[in-house]
Amino acid sequence: MATIKHPSRKARLVKRGRQTRWAPFWTVPKKYGVGQRVHPGRHTAVKRNWRRHSKKA
Repeated sequence: MATIKHPSRKARLVKRGRQTRWAPFWTVPKKYGVGQRVHPGRHTAVKRNWRRHSKKA
């Protein structure tokens, strides 16, 4: 990919990056109950890695 990215392409890449982050830690007790040890990445909506899956930017 080019070093200098078009602003619209960059905005789409930023959105994709936000979708792949873990859910906030406080959502775990809210969803699974207090006392449950669950990784916040388990209930993240979109799981994507730049090496495994490419998205059209």
